[in-house]
Amino acid sequence: MASGRRRLDRGFGPELLRGPESTQQATYVELFFDLVMVFALNRLVAHAASSLEGPGLEGSDIARRWTAIGQMLLLFAPLIWTWTITAYVTARFDPRVPQTQWVVLGTAFALLVMGASVPYAFEGAGLAFALAFAVSHVGRVLVTGYFVRGHPLARMLLRPLLWSVPVALLWTVGALNSGSARVTFWILAVVVDYCATRLGWPLPRLGRGKESAWALSPHHLADRFQQLILIALGETILAAGISYASGPRPPGGYESIGLVVAFVLAVLLWRIYFHRAGQVLGEAVASARDPAALGRFIGAAHVVMILGIVFVAVGHELIQLHPTGRTYPAWLVMIIGGPVCYLLGRALLERAVFDRVSPRRWVGIAVLLATGVPLLAVPSLVAGITAAVVLLVVALLDTLRSACRPPELPHPADTRTNLFWWGGRGQR
Repeated sequence: MASGRRRLDRGFGPELLRGPESTQQATYVELFFDLVMVFALNRLVAHAASSLEGPGLEGSDIARRWTAIGQMLLLFAPLIWTWTITAYVTARFDPRVPQTQWVVLGTAFALLVMGASVPYAFEGAGLAFALAFAVSHVGRVLVTGYFVRGHPLARMLLRPLLWSVPVALLWTVGALNSGSARVTFWILAVVVDYCATRLGWPLPRLGRGKESAWALSPHHLADRFQQLILIALGETILAAGISYASGPRPPGGYESIGLVVAFVLAVLLWRIYFHRAGQVLGEAVASARDPAALGRFIGAAHVVMILGIVFVAVGHELIQLHPTGRTYPAWLVMIIGGPVCYLLGRALLERAVFDRVSPRRWVGIAVLLATGVPLLAVPSLVAGITAAVVLLVVALLDTLRSACRPPELPHPADTRTNLFWWGGRGQR
């Protein structure tokens, strides 16, 4: 141990690792990385909207729209995973140190390539997308392991390194194929990557990894996931605003109403998140009996919410393009399914932070789902307004529930019980 410490000191120094004195707020290099993430999400939303846009009720048109949704989900996985793993890196390695900044900037460039390749990922640019993800996926662990060579952390990084290689190969082999073969390899890569991470990258003799960045830096990771929600909401406004300003003709009254609805919906999503579970994430994880398990659950809840926000962004770009046009079922998955997905993720977050779920989350989801069939007979703008009205009621009920009461303190769920059991300590 002492020799390992001396070797580390002769190499890059102990200041590479995050210490108690490290700032919990995001640094400038992390915010720069977030800007690239905004671009990647923007390209994903724009590509999905353009693939869903075309009219028609023929079988080929219907299949094309559902295929577009599936492709969007498949590309969303590596994008959100790249952001998440980078957040875990800066939770363990001090982002103020140049070596950590090199890792973040290198990953940002890979994310830029992935975002730029999104529109053609299932065509000519599939190899660029796959290689960018594969190289960053393996290289990030390899470089950080080299930085801490001789330190016990290097042995811990061996597990994700060995698992990242087959994942990278699956992405690359998939890109070298086409059609259903490419999709199959990429789905397999996502499943292997998720399962390996969930199980702690198990290896013979080394066992499973039990270390967690959440236990090390709960406040920093909470801050990063809060910022992820904000940049995703910014993408919703960006998508609607760009569509409003770049249409083939000057926007009219319906397009203007659609822009207002998109902005109001983004505000409501922000309000529902930060009232109040989103504000006390760090305190909840830090005070939990098992910060690692609770942190992983909270991270999964955020991924569900981000996916809902991406759906909302796609839906409102479609509304801007065809505010009075027919609402196809695949469009309704975006316009109504987005808020449903978001409320589900917010319920998961509330369960983790306060050990209960408010009934208004389930009522909001039920009402949105109940409107699905009737909204197929109305223009897309009406569907967008309906979703906004339901979320407005949920947000108002949140406000009324907390009026004239002291701010609720976090009461993290006990991870020894099933977090997916919704009873908790009494619903509110």
